[in-house]
Amino acid sequence: MNRMEMHSVRVRKDLETLGYGQPTWVRPRDGVHDAVIVGGGQSGLGVAFGLLRERIGNILVIDENPKGQEGPWDTYARMITLRTPKDLLSVEYGVPSLTFRAWWTAQHGEDSWNAIGKIPRGDWMDYLRWYREVLELPVENEVKLLRIEPTGQGLHRLHVGGPDGPRILLARKVILATGIQGGGEWHTPEMIRNNLPKTRYAHTSEAVDYSALKGKRIGILGGGASAFDNAQHALSLGAGSVDVFIRRPVIPQVNPIRFMEKSGVVPRFAALSDAEKYTVISSFLRRNQPPTNDTFQRAASFPGFGLHLGMSWDGVRETPEGVEVATPKGRFTFDFIVLSTGLLTDVRLRHELSGIEPRIARWADRYAAPADEQNVLLDLHPYLGDGFEFTPRAPEDAPYVHGLFAFNYSALLSLGLSASALTGLPYALPKLVRGVADQLFLDDKAAWMEDYFAYAEPEFVSEWSLSSGAKVGA
Repeated sequence: MNRMEMHSVRVRKDLETLGYGQPTWVRPRDGVHDAVIVGGGQSGLGVAFGLLRERIGNILVIDENPKGQEGPWDTYARMITLRTPKDLLSVEYGVPSLTFRAWWTAQHGEDSWNAIGKIPRGDWMDYLRWYREVLELPVENEVKLLRIEPTGQGLHRLHVGGPDGPRILLARKVILATGIQGGGEWHTPEMIRNNLPKTRYAHTSEAVDYSALKGKRIGILGGGASAFDNAQHALSLGAGSVDVFIRRPVIPQVNPIRFMEKSGVVPRFAALSDAEKYTVISSFLRRNQPPTNDTFQRAASFPGFGLHLGMSWDGVRETPEGVEVATPKGRFTFDFIVLSTGLLTDVRLRHELSGIEPRIARWADRYAAPADEQNVLLDLHPYLGDGFEFTPRAPEDAPYVHGLFAFNYSALLSLGLSASALTGLPYALPKLVRGVADQLFLDDKAAWMEDYFAYAEPEFVSEWSLSSGAKVGA
């Protein structure tokens, strides 16, 4: 038995000691899952483990990607290491042997842990693969959620597609653990979409064959961290040049997440009033996050790297020479364009919610921001309950929205850094799991209360009979 096999045995023993795997308390329903989790990345796996810890066992995780390719880490994430501190906690629920650090040291030792600065991206994905296997989480890959059809009677019909064709899953609870883009879509400016063929551009969230762009001129629009991730990655694979264009006059230098981590904002954001939440997140989005120092330096170390500050794109067009970009300071020509232009949060953009989104409350339905602070992009966020549940737009919508949970980036305004941020997962996961468990418990309240009042199974059995007048202890 090698060291990792021994460590996996240790994890299973720790979980056995904690009572993991005991029978469920939820009333079974034939052919119905207690919960279906959409998304098998770090959030979806963490939700599944949390529900199993709560003895909610009739669950299923579905993911549209092949096994081992869930989430961004081996697909469109192109940073060398994670951006977060290496000692972060995430999906281990307080089980020490299940932490990334324990997984790492089981293979490489404590000295190796002390030597690394940040968690290598590939190793993080390997950890998640191990996490899924050691916990024996019920995941079906290559299954895509097409549409949620609420019945209004405590069940949701999930129309899914997969290798075996379309089918329907029935679920009492549906958790959308669908990542950063799961509350809307990645943003492609109309200027790009209307003027360039798709062969000329890609978003940083897409698969880009940078090896096929060896020697080519690449222009990147946007100054998010992913812009520099892609710049260094493209240059390392032989791109002739990469120019990053940022509308701001300076690169953001302050990362507000670091303050949130240290000050208690991350775990306690939900305690703020709606007005305070709106103000904080509005500021958070305006400030943006800087690239990590190591990623920027790696990109800047290549002779083909160019940085253009305070330079917006006024127009683009395809020419025989490539893609011509017009800026206030002149024109540039590239062979390929990469967009680091963020995302839009809007449930109307989600195909799986097409049959339910008019019934879902948005922030604009619940809170009117002052005129000088109003942000339409924030107003479109779903207004979630404390357990990440969608809330109804009108009272008559409640039966249809009940049982749907948004554990993705659209929770940002309601619950802060949570579902799609490693920093927030250790606080957000228990909150989501409690919300799902509480709903299941309350949904069955009438039935278990009836059983409770009828419960008469004797626990104390003795030859002594109090009714005969004998005294206990006589």
